[in-house]
Amino acid sequence: MAKILVVDDDTAINELIKVNLELAGYKAVCAFDGNKGYALAKQELPDLIILDVMMPEVDGYTVAKRIRENQTTKDIPIIMLTALNMLQNKAQGFNIGVDDYLVKPFEMEELLMRVKALLKRTNNIPKSVAVKEVLAKGDITLIPETYSVVINGKSAKVTPIEFDIVNLLMQNYGNMVSSAKILNDVWGYAADDAVETIRVHMRHIRTKLDKISDGKKYIETIYGGGYRLIPEGVKEKVK
Repeated sequence: MAKILVVDDDTAINELIKVNLELAGYKAVCAFDGNKGYALAKQELPDLIILDVMMPEVDGYTVAKRIRENQTTKDIPIIMLTALNMLQNKAQGFNIGVDDYLVKPFEMEELLMRVKALLKRTNNIPKSVAVKEVLAKGDITLIPETYSVVINGKSAKVTPIEFDIVNLLMQNYGNMVSSAKILNDVWGYAADDAVETIRVHMRHIRTKLDKISDGKKYIETIYGGGYRLIPEGVKEKVK
């Protein structure tokens, strides 16, 4: 039975989520503030954390950052709840290492679907760890054990989700991979904000690769379609 930690200062929402999780067959542990949530994350080591953003004293971003910086909790998947449906807020969460985002108000069925998909994707451990081989093509080598992308000997550390995206592109190198396929294969479901979600992650991946790429670009945007990995890279044209 998967254990899920719910951290939300709204007692009504917290209890509602707890009841529905338990009806769906999960064990639920609740915290009503950020400090208690972080303490329980370390104590309980849940399989997944549902974390609200807007909380007094310690907000969800701070809690998520602490979870990712702690060696015992850093790989626990996090679904962040927020009433702020703004791209920059999502970017902040994803940059910390949040796995998924759900905007309030939401349908409980939607939350349960995302919980199920994320637990299935991670299988209670990051999906990338299950990749047994180091993947290599052109200038790029992927190292699953350290969530690293290596380009010509230079290494960039990426998040587990970013690694899974690059890994998917690597498996389909040279061919376009649609945003819908990325969301379905990496997250396990489709969503209305798929395009914006993928754009945020692609921007983060490109920023990290740019630091080790010696001026080459390895991910091409196919406008109106998706993305394509070019393992040998392409030099940017001087304007």
